[in-house]
Amino acid sequence: MFQVTAKQTEISDKFIKRDSNMLKQIYGTEEVIPYWIADMDFPIASPITHAMQQLVSRETYSYEFDSKTVFNAIADWNQDRHGLKLNPEHFVQVPGVLSAIAMLIRDFTNEGDGILIQTPVYHQFRRLIESAGRTAVNNTLKIENDRYVIDFENFEAQLQSGKVKMVLLCNPHNPVGRVWTEPELQQLVAIAKKYQTIIISDEVHADIIFKGSTFTSMAALDYENSLTIIGSPAKNFGLNSISNGYIYSDNTALREKIKATSTSMSLDHGNAFTTYATIAAYQQGKEWFDSFLSYTQNTRDWIVAFMTKQLPQVKTFVPEGTNQIWFDFSGLGLSSTELKALLTEQAQMALTPGTWFGEADENFYRMNFASPLEQVQASLKQLKSAVNH
Repeated sequence: MFQVTAKQTEISDKFIKRDSNMLKQIYGTEEVIPYWIADMDFPIASPITHAMQQLVSRETYSYEFDSKTVFNAIADWNQDRHGLKLNPEHFVQVPGVLSAIAMLIRDFTNEGDGILIQTPVYHQFRRLIESAGRTAVNNTLKIENDRYVIDFENFEAQLQSGKVKMVLLCNPHNPVGRVWTEPELQQLVAIAKKYQTIIISDEVHADIIFKGSTFTSMAALDYENSLTIIGSPAKNFGLNSISNGYIYSDNTALREKIKATSTSMSLDHGNAFTTYATIAAYQQGKEWFDSFLSYTQNTRDWIVAFMTKQLPQVKTFVPEGTNQIWFDFSGLGLSSTELKALLTEQAQMALTPGTWFGEADENFYRMNFASPLEQVQASLKQLKSAVNH
């Protein structure tokens, strides 16, 4: 069952989100509650722990690969959760989601090519693009009725220019929390088809979808010029440091190209811990995940209600998916230095600066709320006190 509080162990952690040197470097102090990294503060599902304990108890770590069971488990999960029919033989396993994106960039574009991203967006996208000698092309999202939407006019103009060779889509979108609707995705695909632009869809948050929204995978839209990253259990099950990435495509040519690259670099297999954890998560983790999703739905609803009533000066964008919530603090009328001091020194919250995601306005911040509700409530009440002080 889903638990909020972790058991105490004798093993100390080296979690990045609590690293004192990083906190001092980014926030100027380590006396903050970390809400800046997109992982969870909850114990993982017991079937996963049990599977890994059994693996350790064998005291043997011989060569062992079982990608067939992994792919079948992911396909079954997506069929059950989203009604998405996937062919287990159409997956390619790679070390992680970011390495998957890095490989796809190198396999399907050339140095100097433009790769479109929809800013503000996960900051690692830009790093992966630029470190590969490609150019990040912004298709900045628009805000309409307090909700982010795709600027399709700009999107088509960017593709029509001929400079953009790949679209890197984030669905659900991190950090603004949009779950792109099927009509939105159909419109995006229709434009991409006109210019034969490949789409890479990062769907790592695909299962963290809140009431009122429905997830649509790029794999369901029958666009042959696309690859989808849909299999990582990292965000679902709190396996960020031990999860693989899984690329899916029904296009044989695309799939075989990335498979050849992965195989040539001997990156096409996971270690035993990753394999057993992934199988246990997708085969036995449903009850835990449903409870986790219900818990975080409740946390999201509390945050939205509290901020709307108690801190209306702060614009809160209601996330349709992901465990991230996006705030605009411009209504407080503070300078960027004053706002940072308010958040870190007075409210003692470590939020992620929006500028990391390509947001020009320094009033935007992201908060990861996959934490105990009581902690979140205490932090936001402290924020209210700091604002009213």
